[in-house]
Amino acid sequence: QVQLVESGGGLVQAGGSLRLTCAASGRAFSTKPMGWFRQAPGKEREFVSAINWSGSSTAYSDSVKGRFNISRDNAKNTVYLQMNSLKPEDTAVYYCAASKRTYYSDYRKDYEYWGQGTQVTVSS
Repeated sequence: QVQLVESGGGLVQAGGSLRLTCAASGRAFSTKPMGWFRQAPGKEREFVSAINWSGSSTAYSDSVKGRFNISRDNAKNTVYLQMNSLKPEDTAVYYCAASKRTYYSDYRKDYEYWGQGTQVTVSS
């Protein structure tokens, strides 16, 4: 069992930065690939980024590649999403998720544990 709590969201101007944190409880955290997803009003939840269990491999959606960076600290049971050069279209609720697979993916149903989400709002 893994419980996830996101923090770090807020209101920022376009071009600014935010760092999201996902704090996990549960001994299984360090073995699980992790992902970040987001959901804007009226839209489907979409993949943002993922990282393997060790942090040695990462993936990003085309819309955030080059601007966002995912990392993890297994000693602290934490995953981070550094978001730079934010755009108004990045506005959404951001969710942290733990995979039920041994690999990460961009497929929402591969993730079994989800946090409650944190709101990110980017003003123009």
